[in-house]
Amino acid sequence: MNNQPTHQAQESNSPRHFGFLMMPNFSLIAFASAIETLRLANNIKGSEIYTWETITPNDDVVKASNGLEFKPDKSLQDVDIYETLFVCGGHNIQLYWTDSIGKWLRQQDAKGVMLGSLCTGAYVLGRAGLLDDYRCTMHWDHIAAMREKYPHLNLTDDIYEIDRNRFTCAGGTASIDMMHHLVSLQHGRRLASAVSEKLLVDHVRGMGDPQRIPLRQQIGTGQPKLTEAVRLMESNLEECLSSKELADYVELSRRQLERSFRVYLDCTPMQYYLRLRLRNARRLLLQTDNPVTDIAISCGFKSSPHFSKSYKDMFNMSPRDERRMILNNSL
Repeated sequence: MNNQPTHQAQESNSPRHFGFLMMPNFSLIAFASAIETLRLANNIKGSEIYTWETITPNDDVVKASNGLEFKPDKSLQDVDIYETLFVCGGHNIQLYWTDSIGKWLRQQDAKGVMLGSLCTGAYVLGRAGLLDDYRCTMHWDHIAAMREKYPHLNLTDDIYEIDRNRFTCAGGTASIDMMHHLVSLQHGRRLASAVSEKLLVDHVRGMGDPQRIPLRQQIGTGQPKLTEAVRLMESNLEECLSSKELADYVELSRRQLERSFRVYLDCTPMQYYLRLRLRNARRLLLQTDNPVTDIAISCGFKSSPHFSKSYKDMFNMSPRDERRMILNNSL
């Protein structure tokens, strides 16, 4: 499946118009991070390349999770046609779902509006049937419940996901990372980097970077040896340890270690290790000018063909194709 966005970078004479549907109890930091990225892009560019409006479900004042109140710019009935519409969520998002919201979002989709979400807004899109066959994500604190309710969704643990005309992120400051990527696609890496500098962001995370989900959230507090094995993997991405070496370090048998990974992380130790290495490779590919061959070696791959195949299996694009896309978008 091609998960690349349908609006590959190209300058436009008219501003890109975004809408933000603010659900009750929405996360203000996720919303503000997205808006500020767009505002600074306008400021640095010296022209209005982005415009945005806010909408609330009941066309009335809505409270953020910190209690601050916001009056919407438009009602559901008189909104403009947006290029992209983001659903802004927060805690207890399920309490604010209505069939009318789902119907309205499906109408926007039918009009060709690209849809996205911040924090738990993916719940609303998922319940409306608008994330079927798309890679998507949301805040780690809600992923387990979402997977249980909608097991057919391709829900990842990544910071953000851009899959064709869907844009979902984990919330918090991950909104900056996703908007940085969109600005880079639409107006080039130079502008996106300048925005990040204004925001004092010295490390922009890329699509494919995992959320730092506490292992205790995934496996509980009663698996210290498994936690230690993962830490060893994270510290040894270039010179990879074997399953036996990992087991020896944490004083388990190889069979015990493999069983722990299968029970608590639903994979083998080497599968988990490979994902860590590939995510690190993607981070280097997106954020440095290092040659692809050097990146492969630094992430523990002994041959370029093996690296390329593994990378494409995980990200649906070869590393060289992704690097080429990055270079084209920065022109």
